[in-house]
Amino acid sequence: MQYAVMIYAEPGFDDTLSDAEREAMHAEYAVLGDDPRCAGAARLQPAETATCVRVVGGRTLMTDGPFADTKEVLGGFYLLEAADLDEATELAARVPAVRLGATIEIRPVARR
Repeated sequence: MQYAVMIYAEPGFDDTLSDAEREAMHAEYAVLGDDPRCAGAARLQPAETATCVRVVGGRTLMTDGPFADTKEVLGGFYLLEAADLDEATELAARVPAVRLGATIEIRPVARR
């Protein structure tokens, strides 16, 4: 089964890391991305670069910034192939940001 693993963190959550710590963290992300159970992954640009689109009364409306005004923002995601939620949780716990206070949301991907 596929699971979306979404990483939510406060902007700048890793600002206090040294260059060596940041490099080590990026290496951990790469290892997780290279795991054969990882079907895809991406780091997102900052929330300020987001554009939201709505269609109201047949008109397309665009607004700058993220959809929700929250402390934590979606910073990236993994698409994982896992046997069950337990396996997906084990993989998600390897996301380095979680050790720095990030929240990981795991959701099964709906089949068409």
